[in-house]
Amino acid sequence: MLENNLMILAAVAGLLFIVLLAVVIILRIRSRRPLPMDELEGHEFEYYCADLLKEHGFTDVEVTRGSGDFGADILAEKDGVSYAIQCKCYDKPIGVKAVQEIYAGRDYYDCMVGAVMTNQHFTEPAVELAKKLKILLWDREYIDSMET
Repeated sequence: MLENNLMILAAVAGLLFIVLLAVVIILRIRSRRPLPMDELEGHEFEYYCADLLKEHGFTDVEVTRGSGDFGADILAEKDGVSYAIQCKCYDKPIGVKAVQEIYAGRDYYDCMVGAVMTNQHFTEPAVELAKKLKILLWDREYIDSMET
């Protein structure tokens, strides 16, 4: 009897492991799949992000000029909170430079919140700096979830 219970427990544990492994694999494949935003150029990506923000309740959404934007590509407001947003459409993870840029841009434009939107992920140093500077990081999964 005890042997049967142990065998059943081992089978259930094995099945749970296989299901968990499948979920992890699916999530990795999904995060690597090309998304429409991956095909955009820098300024096109900024307008794409601006449109997503408008669709999600942001108002007064303004794409700043291309060069000399002082670190913010988009200025917007939501629920009385002003946002400065840096957009990065790259083919590799986003580093600390983007966080530094929006930190400066947030202050330059007197915004309450700074955020970096990207079609990629962030490096660990960028994540650490963003936490320290209180900068929001919106990666490809976050943006993809906004599309649905």
